[in-house]
Amino acid sequence: MHHILIAEDDPEIVNLLKLNFDASVYDITTAENGNSALQKALSKNYNLIILDIMLPGIDGIEVCRKMREKNISTPVIMLTSRSEEIDKVLALELGADDYVTKPFSIRELMARVKAVLRRTEIIIAEPADSINEIEVGDIYINREKMKATLKDERLDLTSKEFELLYLLASNRGKTFSRQELLEIIWGYSFSGYEHTVTSHINRLRMKIEPNIQQPVYILTTWGVGYRFTE
Repeated sequence: MHHILIAEDDPEIVNLLKLNFDASVYDITTAENGNSALQKALSKNYNLIILDIMLPGIDGIEVCRKMREKNISTPVIMLTSRSEEIDKVLALELGADDYVTKPFSIRELMARVKAVLRRTEIIIAEPADSINEIEVGDIYINREKMKATLKDERLDLTSKEFELLYLLASNRGKTFSRQELLEIIWGYSFSGYEHTVTSHINRLRMKIEPNIQQPVYILTTWGVGYRFTE
């Protein structure tokens, strides 16, 4: 059973979504404003949050920001009726996993929902031919438990930060371009949003590097992208 929080103040959209989520597969909770959405996001574990940017009270951007500040790593799909690029960029840099612009087709949104849930399950489920545990210096990563520690202290990582760390650490020495990281981690190409990768890398470095000015784990391959130390 997938537990999903829908934070949307338009009752027609909420009813449409609820009608399309199979009750035998999805358990739906709703919130009509930002304060309620944040309270519910902090009080229960969800598999996914569908979050409208234009919520009454605190908006969806602020809800997402506060969630990430509280180390809530639940995947988020943002809904927006705006066309400004700044909203999409800000949503991604705050840790949203995807965004859909209104008006949207329900088929497209359901496809995005399934894709995000599938990527999350792939991280948690352990493929037979992949590396489950990684130790590099003071860093320990357990893919099956989706857990990473630094000097035996658990790191508070969002799902995207964990995916980036695991991907780089399991391919030590291999350089990935920003575009490659977008396509692998986000599941499809966000053409023109390569700076989102840089923002996530910077946040990861702040959490794992002894000296952010002289990183020893996540290294920059100048003019290309990033690699994990060998």
